[in-house]
Amino acid sequence: MNSEIFVNDLIQWNSNKGDNSLIERIVWIDKEYKIAFLFNINATKGFPRSCPVKDIKEALKCQEVSKLELDPWIRIIQEENLSEKEKLLRDNAWKIISSLVIQEPDIYYRHLRGKLVKQVIADYENKYKGKKLAEKVVYKHLRRFWQRGKNKNALLPDYNNSGGKGKRRQAGDKKRGRPRKYKNHPEIGEGINITEEDRQIFRIAINKFYRTKTKNSLMTTYKLMIKDYYAEEYRFDENHVKTSILIPPEKRPTFTQFRYWYETENSNLEKTITTRKGSKRYSLENRAILGTSKQETIGPGSRYQIDATVADIYLVSKYQRNWIIGRPVVYVVIDVFSRMIVGVYVGLEGPSWLGAMMALANAATNKVSFCQEFNIKITEDEWPCYHIPECILGDRGELVGMTVETMIPNLFIRVENAASYRADWKGLVERHFRVIHERVKPFLPGFIDTDFRQRGATDYRLDSRLDIDQFTEIIIETILYHNSHELKSYNRDEQMIADDVAPIPIELWNWGIKNRSGKLRTINENIIKLNLMPTEKARITERGIRFKSMYYICEKAIDEMWFEKARSKLLSREEKSLKIAYDPRQMDFIYLPSPDGRDFEKCCLIDPDERYTHKTIYDVDYLLAYEKLQQQKREGEQLQNEVDLMAKIESIARRAEQKTEKYQDKKQSNLQKTSGIREHRATEKEQRREVEAFDLKDSSSSSHSDKKEVIRPSKSTESIEPDYLDLLERNRMELKDGK
Repeated sequence: MNSEIFVNDLIQWNSNKGDNSLIERIVWIDKEYKIAFLFNINATKGFPRSCPVKDIKEALKCQEVSKLELDPWIRIIQEENLSEKEKLLRDNAWKIISSLVIQEPDIYYRHLRGKLVKQVIADYENKYKGKKLAEKVVYKHLRRFWQRGKNKNALLPDYNNSGGKGKRRQAGDKKRGRPRKYKNHPEIGEGINITEEDRQIFRIAINKFYRTKTKNSLMTTYKLMIKDYYAEEYRFDENHVKTSILIPPEKRPTFTQFRYWYETENSNLEKTITTRKGSKRYSLENRAILGTSKQETIGPGSRYQIDATVADIYLVSKYQRNWIIGRPVVYVVIDVFSRMIVGVYVGLEGPSWLGAMMALANAATNKVSFCQEFNIKITEDEWPCYHIPECILGDRGELVGMTVETMIPNLFIRVENAASYRADWKGLVERHFRVIHERVKPFLPGFIDTDFRQRGATDYRLDSRLDIDQFTEIIIETILYHNSHELKSYNRDEQMIADDVAPIPIELWNWGIKNRSGKLRTINENIIKLNLMPTEKARITERGIRFKSMYYICEKAIDEMWFEKARSKLLSREEKSLKIAYDPRQMDFIYLPSPDGRDFEKCCLIDPDERYTHKTIYDVDYLLAYEKLQQQKREGEQLQNEVDLMAKIESIARRAEQKTEKYQDKKQSNLQKTSGIREHRATEKEQRREVEAFDLKDSSSSSHSDKKEVIRPSKSTESIEPDYLDLLERNRMELKDGK
């Protein structure tokens, strides 16, 4: 088991008593890697406690404690999905404790914490005259912040637990729901609460009137139910017809109540449609169609630097290798302390925030599995980077204007932009780009030289041979080389020299983890990706979840019969629209974040769309654009063909009219013209049989010059047997003539 610990790790203390084990979050580690503070994630009182790092590591080795992979408090939050009240409560709580949580480690010590809290209360009450702030409120927000992952969104209220969704409410004496506007009128009344007796009547009525071959609507079913089961007496009219006298309106259920019960209790759409239409009609019409500089960093993770460049090489499409798709964008994320390259992204997106997000997601991804995607086998020790930092530094490009509150509130990462006096920060990545170009230029076809676009120079675009995956593979190999080789310009401090640490990025990284850790944090990889992946709208159709002409399916969609409902037109426009997250580099899957932000549904491509399998979003976009271009090119030719077809049809019809007009007898009535259709059809059929009859030629005789003459019986040949066919024909003609 890995005994290294990081901020935000969850430690579960194993208990032999059979009760619930204690789970604590590591909220802070000192830069000497000696003392850590832990806090119970389920505590309602108390504060973080200190513990020697060596004791935790020893307990991990002895398996007295274990690390939890899944954080029960992590939620995937989409800012636009939050209500104004939720944002207000979160932001107000953040205003109170934002100045406290950064005062580490003072806030964790009892003799310092009280003074800090009192100062915050005093500042708050001075700023907001007339408002009081209690200490218990401050401590409540602090506990919530520490328990739920040390990010701003930890302060959100748990509204997703409110309302008892899916639970049946117990009826009392008071009428539930919205009061009726005209309840004081005797013809309307206040209404009733639905009881179990009413529900039983509802079930009977559904089976009796709705799930039948008559296909009654839900409204008709409701009226029939009221007639049969909510009548106080019956009477007979003068024709002895039995009619029902209904109970007063305030004592019977409304159609809204009946429909609500039906929608909540009858979720089996297949059963309902099958009983109304039959299994064959259901299968036919309703089933789903499936298919900074080092001096300002403490250790690894104190600051990551990110930058992008457009590579000096032209690539071809992976989908169609005779397509030249231009120059790729390369994003690199470097740990400033160790010069370790912790993340990379190669694609066609950017330079933009989307590309930066992809690179940051890669920085928090396990590199063993990442390299396996490009058939590169490494061990975790060769590239042990799968963390998020305390700070990200970028240039004044894609990160300009981004703040802690608006960029990644769930991850609690500080964003900095290099100013004019901090050009040395950005130089780290730019220097690495130059090294990449120098190393790969001599070997790659399509690489741009200094004479590009000069008169008489070679057009390097025509030399393109590599696709994005192959170029990414080369970039990964250069990164592995960089991380394991000595840096020419790295000033080691006295402690590094004393420990004889070589100026090699991976050596500096490992040394920093043991001696200068505390800034790296681990978060579930799926949570990282879902927070950073781009999102777009998809649509539920009868063929699947449609996104960019691709169709996906998931277990939730099958269980809840989304596609059957779409085909049966039971989904509104809003219900058909879905917000999905996707990875532009791999379109085999898309993801549906759950409403509570703690889970997701993974959707897979449906089999008929295998042409999109293992393709990037860029390959898909190029394919769709190419097909659209070809379609537009063919439209002119197709239109001409259609016009030619129309002309030919008109010519044939005109010729037929002229030919038939010669034989029209103006003296015949319409009745005379239509009376002999059956006999005319029989005569025409007999003549057509002679024309259409098969007359097979002997293929063997065609190779000989002398053909054998087929001997046919002479009509004059006398025969004792009568010609029965001739007799039958004679009788038929006599009947036709009326003899």
